Amino acid sequence: MQSIDHKEMKKILIDIADRIMLEKDALTKLDASCGDGDLGVVMYIAFKRARDKIQIDESGDVGSLLATLGSEILSSAGGASGPLFGTIFREAGKIVKMKKRVTLEELTEMFEESLSNIKKLGGAKVGDKTLIDALEPAVKSLRKSLNNKQSLENALSKAAEEAELGTKMTRNMVARHGKARYLGKKSIGYLDPGAKIIELIFKTMMSSYNSLSSCPV
Repeated sequence: MQSIDHKEMKKILIDIADRIMLEKDALTKLDASCGDGDLGVVMYIAFKRARDKIQIDESGDVGSLLATLGSEILSSAGGASGPLFGTIFREAGKIVKMKKRVTLEELTEMFEESLSNIKKLGGAKVGDKTLIDALEPAVKSLRKSLNNKQSLENALSKAAEEAELGTKMTRNMVARHGKARYLGKKSIGYLDPGAKIIELIFKTMMSSYNSLSSCPV
């Protein structure tokens, strides 16, 4: 299986929502270190509502699934997290609008578009202790895998590894965006919760895709 169709993408997105919801308390604890401490609850509500919506999507359009997920997050999550995570999925959906299935090439283009728009929206770059520190290396990894003609399975695995590494690196960074920036050097020693969510997204994509690949035809 070297592509993902509507039914498979639905399962992957539902698995992502379930994972984010499961990590509610852990995300809240992370956010409490440098932020408002409500990220876990906000993401739980947003992804639960998005999950309910995409469960009933029978359009056959992969782009529609992603757009629905992004729109629900945008409308359900307040503060900075809603626009940021909503944009990731909504912009990805635009790239594959009316597509019945997506390949590694399209998946790469999806996340490259998401990354570009997120950077414009928030103005952050790698090293600023934000979700960009996990998202950018993951996206670059997808492009590298595509150029090297890697399988979709290997590409997702490597992207997940890069997202995790990027998240770990935020521990030693000084926050330059969001409320955490007011802490200055006191923000050192804590993982960025936004980067952690990106890590969870890519890890879940990998595991969910692998479970689909191993299912008997």
